[in-house]
Amino acid sequence: MPEGQPEPLTADITHDDFRKVDIRVGTIIAAEPFPEARRPAYKLTVDFGPAIGTRRSSAQITKRYALEELVGRQVAAVVNFPKKQIGKFMSEVLVLGFPDENGEVVLIQPSLSVSNGGRLY
Repeated sequence: MPEGQPEPLTADITHDDFRKVDIRVGTIIAAEPFPEARRPAYKLTVDFGPAIGTRRSSAQITKRYALEELVGRQVAAVVNFPKKQIGKFMSEVLVLGFPDENGEVVLIQPSLSVSNGGRLY
């Protein structure tokens, strides 16, 4: 698919299919470099509130975000994927974003502050 072109729509799903993907909001409480990653990335620690706790993620967002602007930012993430080993780092959640005109990730965040752990519906 040519760069910058949106992906085609996928097949219809049911509401039950959608509910299987557990997307929650959390606040980034730590961000650090991840120089061992094959592609430039950061290691993020995200607080999803007392019911879920903190989880870690590797995020390829180095071109759009500086480390110092990430802490305190709320983000959306899939919290029910299996953990994924990335080098010596264990990624526990998938932080979500959309591609910009250059294919770089723009993080998804609520337009207003909400409680950590809130589920997308």
